[in-house]
Amino acid sequence: MTVKRMDNVGIVVEDIDTAIGFFTELGLELEGRAPIEGDWAEGVTGLRGMRVEIAMMRTPDGHGRIEMSRFLAPPVVADHRNAPVNALGYLRVMFTVEDIDDTLARLGKRGAELVGEVVEYEDTYRLCYIRGPEGILIGLAQELGQQTSR
Repeated sequence: MTVKRMDNVGIVVEDIDTAIGFFTELGLELEGRAPIEGDWAEGVTGLRGMRVEIAMMRTPDGHGRIEMSRFLAPPVVADHRNAPVNALGYLRVMFTVEDIDDTLARLGKRGAELVGEVVEYEDTYRLCYIRGPEGILIGLAQELGQQTSR
């Protein structure tokens, strides 16, 4: 049996409104927002007494989604937001953007910080990592051959 598709990437956040604003600025659309709790949620996560608020963000092409969760209960038990990019189990989400310089300028106004520098990969892409809200590691890629503001 093979995988049919990837539905979403889940990210736990402390400030869901700030995260929604950041990913909206990046170009994702808020698909929905809802409280989640109950026996089925506890069963699937293994967390008893779980109460969480989720927001589902969708990429413009409709194929990619990020599910952001803000846990109300039980309390968050670990914090990986400041882990280096080579930490085991660390999450990075990569997005292809039209103009990496414009994207960096817009996201910088929402607190994004460049991790290293913007680099060129094999005359194919311009790439960089940024830290978004709450230290979320995000990769940005711009296909070369498109207009840039370099």
